[in-house]
Amino acid sequence: MKSLLALALAAFLTAPVLASDAKAPAKPDPAKGQEKASTVCIACHTFDGTRGVPANPILAGQHADYIAKQLTDFKANKRTNPIMNGMAMTLSDEDVRNLAAFYASKKAQPGTAKNKDLVALGEKIYRGGITAKQVPACAGCHSPTGSGIPAQYPRLASQHPEYAEAQLNAFRAGQRTNSPQMTAIAARLSDKEIKALADYMAGLN
Repeated sequence: MKSLLALALAAFLTAPVLASDAKAPAKPDPAKGQEKASTVCIACHTFDGTRGVPANPILAGQHADYIAKQLTDFKANKRTNPIMNGMAMTLSDEDVRNLAAFYASKKAQPGTAKNKDLVALGEKIYRGGITAKQVPACAGCHSPTGSGIPAQYPRLASQHPEYAEAQLNAFRAGQRTNSPQMTAIAARLSDKEIKALADYMAGLN
């Protein structure tokens, strides 16, 4: 009986020590992220994630938490894209954190709105929403300047309008499902309203 009590006491005393031995995730290393980006991401997102091809997102200046979430969602097939699903599968959790830190450390380059006929409509929706359709103002979550809110909402300012339009369409069509909130909002937008928003956001800096 005494031996059993002794064993139980020993287990109780050592348990906290064992728990404390668990290592916390390593602090993100932008330098390692840059190294990984130069071999895995550069072809589609350019070396520093700036302008690149309009069909691909600008990553420079995007919030690290948002980038990490998207890469994690691609790995888990919660967000689908044939290229990105395959790329993300090769990344470790540490790679994801490092890449996110690297791109977040870069400064986004200014963008410009291209369609003068749609800018006014885009601004109206972005800043005031569409009351009749129960569409909230984009600025409420993504900030008036389009800078977003770290760990919650992505930066939209100066994003490629082609990419932004494609993502809003994907949310509306149910092809992108990793944000129920955006799915519900995009479902209420017309083609013209989506195009106007995408163009207006491209000019935010």
